[in-house]
Amino acid sequence: VEADPTLSVVRKGAELANSFKPDVIIALGGGSPMDAAKIMWVMYEHPETHFEELALRFMDIRKRIYKFPKMGVKAKMIAVTTTSGTGSEVTPFAVVTDDATGQKYPLADYALTPDMAIVDANLVMDMPKSLCAFGGLDAVTHALEAYVSVLASEFSDGQALQALKLLKENLPASYHEGSKNPVARERVHSAATIAGIAFANAFLGVCHSMAHKLGSQFHIPHGLANALLICNVIRYNANDNPTKQTAFSQYDRPQARRRYAEIADHLGLSAPGDRTAAKIEKLLAWLESIKAELGIPKSIREAGVQEADFLAHVDKLSEDAFDDQCTGANPRYPLISELKQILLDTYYGRDFTEGEVAAKKDVVAAPKAEKKAKKSA
Repeated sequence: VEADPTLSVVRKGAELANSFKPDVIIALGGGSPMDAAKIMWVMYEHPETHFEELALRFMDIRKRIYKFPKMGVKAKMIAVTTTSGTGSEVTPFAVVTDDATGQKYPLADYALTPDMAIVDANLVMDMPKSLCAFGGLDAVTHALEAYVSVLASEFSDGQALQALKLLKENLPASYHEGSKNPVARERVHSAATIAGIAFANAFLGVCHSMAHKLGSQFHIPHGLANALLICNVIRYNANDNPTKQTAFSQYDRPQARRRYAEIADHLGLSAPGDRTAAKIEKLLAWLESIKAELGIPKSIREAGVQEADFLAHVDKLSEDAFDDQCTGANPRYPLISELKQILLDTYYGRDFTEGEVAAKKDVVAAPKAEKKAKKSA
């Protein structure tokens, strides 16, 4: 299975399964083989299923119009993860690319959750450094987005926070020392699965929405795409007065700023007396430092995407990201123009600044420039 599994590969796998009728399907590998196996499983169990219907959008995974068929009748699914990041071994999600259109479809239904997950750290001891970095930051993003999701609960909160704590304490050592530090490797491996359980219940947000589209368009590894975007997504979400409220929020006022501050407290980043804004800044500073330590480029441009190519696609990327399944649970419901601004800022390595605030800064800067010009004249 290639890095981004395609529909044609999945269909071939389903045909192969139909030829000898297995009663157990074993997915061995990282996120892509596990995602491909989940969809092969659906096609094997229910050959009459139309993929287009499986990919229909929904407001809430638990209350969808199109019901996924009952799984596990012909075969059970066992997922054996050999990377530390995606959490796919415990999640009800699978991402597949339609090779005819190039569109990436995240499918979501609890029917897609494997019957058994085998999480054995011995399988990741020889994982290359880049995979350790991208997977680790993918897991960090899973936990961050799950904690601030509008569907977060007391059950998912504990898992998201514990995953972040394990990753903060062990990811740098796992990256630098590899198999020489088996304890760090094991804890990062466990953290990735714990973060998977968190987002399987609470879902994700716009960081993943944009990462899906960025990855499929420019062939950027999924974990790297998340790592590039996550800081600007936090800056965007940490707003007590969003342009648009979420579609089905559990609260009467935005909570993202407070939730990010709670993460900073839990990770021991904040000091007594720190206000919310200071805590969020410290959370961002930690993320920036761990990204630098793990060799993550500072911008999408540094990751090798040509400017003309990016600007030609940014409008379509923003529209497609808005339409992604992950957008609905984001703590702030985005405008397409806002997603475009996050993408542009991340491309050039700038910090995201609220649109109106940026505009005001420009207006204030203009008269000052005029005064200086008059004085020099």
